[in-house]
Amino acid sequence: MIAVIDYGIGNLGSAHKALLKIGAEAELASEPRSLSGISGIVLPGVGSFGACVRALRSTGLDEMVMEAVDARIPLLGICVGMQMLYEASEESPEVAGLGLFEGMVRRLVDAPKIPHMSWSQISYVKSGSDGPLFKDLPELTWFYFVHSFAPDITSDSVATCDYGKEFTAAAAKGVIFGTQFHPEKSSVKGLALLGNFVELCDREVAR
Repeated sequence: MIAVIDYGIGNLGSAHKALLKIGAEAELASEPRSLSGISGIVLPGVGSFGACVRALRSTGLDEMVMEAVDARIPLLGICVGMQMLYEASEESPEVAGLGLFEGMVRRLVDAPKIPHMSWSQISYVKSGSDGPLFKDLPELTWFYFVHSFAPDITSDSVATCDYGKEFTAAAAKGVIFGTQFHPEKSSVKGLALLGNFVELCDREVAR
């Protein structure tokens, strides 16, 4: 069972529906619950970094996310959901992120248009193409982005995108993953990526 974290903000419906479309068992988690039976966590997010983090913490669902990380249950953050996994954001400097990835989320600079709302290609860094999230997905795959802020490129980055300046398009650390783009809105390739995440969750449960 994949738990889609429902803290009242974000692309909850589309992420949930995309998981159901690929045949995954998925449900919305609107309050903290036991991790028993949960094989993976999806953390969506749309809008302001600060508003999303505050809403997540007000529900207590941040503790569920952190408990899942401690239990090595795979976690996928999407868009602002990914940004919340970092230490902080220029968008809301007074609000601390979850700190699961090192680094800062910054405003896009030198971009042709803000927000970045378009299909764009990603490039792998390090062994990004060998990671479980991008299995069988070629470099320069197109994904759909909607954002004005993005994480710096750090040691956790596994894919980048160039939109005026390079930024982290995807990050990974152990079984913690994040995508700045929206896989649930990225057609066949996006669904394939979600399928890879579900497959990883199933493997981790079987261990």
